[in-house]
Amino acid sequence: MAREGGLDAQVRARLWDGPVRIVHWSLVLLIAFSWGAAEFDQMQLHRISGYLVIGLLVFRIVWGLWGSRTARFGSFVKGPGRTLAYLKTLPNRSPTDVPGHNPLGAWSVVAILLVLLVQVATGLFAVDVDAFEAGPLSDRVSFETGRAIAELHETSFAVLQALVVLHVAAVLYYLIWKRSNLIGPMITGRRRFAADPGLTFAPWWRVVATAVLAAAVAWILSKGLRL
Repeated sequence: MAREGGLDAQVRARLWDGPVRIVHWSLVLLIAFSWGAAEFDQMQLHRISGYLVIGLLVFRIVWGLWGSRTARFGSFVKGPGRTLAYLKTLPNRSPTDVPGHNPLGAWSVVAILLVLLVQVATGLFAVDVDAFEAGPLSDRVSFETGRAIAELHETSFAVLQALVVLHVAAVLYYLIWKRSNLIGPMITGRRRFAADPGLTFAPWWRVVATAVLAAAVAWILSKGLRL
């Protein structure tokens, strides 16, 4: 009998919808691209990448409110009690048959999204040391405030890097110790379960509506709120 996700699995069912997977891998690529653009002093590319990240974040947050079941924050974010209870099961090699994010992974997702929000928000107001490069909203604050925000922008990226490292380490831990492949389902959208979890998925008109809203927000912010 096939084993996938650490389970004696019998049913290969859909787990992640297309929007969740596209946002996930797009953020991976854009975070790396934004970092590289900044390192090589390609600030115009850095800004464009940042606007794309804003759009993806807006999409993911809205999708977390009315998207598919496994995408909704209300379906996977659990309280401290459930999270601590799950934490105690980590040394066990037998994973739980959770259709989506486990309680610990859920808080990891929330933490990364929050830090990304700080990252893009500070980027909108940041000013460099000679005031040559600045975010589209930097004229709303003083030079000193813009410089302080720029420092926070750098600090939040360091926090983001740490969270990404922890995230990758957790994926490897599940793969090696719990024999649970978390990467495959995030690529294919499907995973094997002991029984069909009966998940529901949002219609495509919601995808389009959410994408239009996200693109509009990113465009307006890129223009410094000047329409």
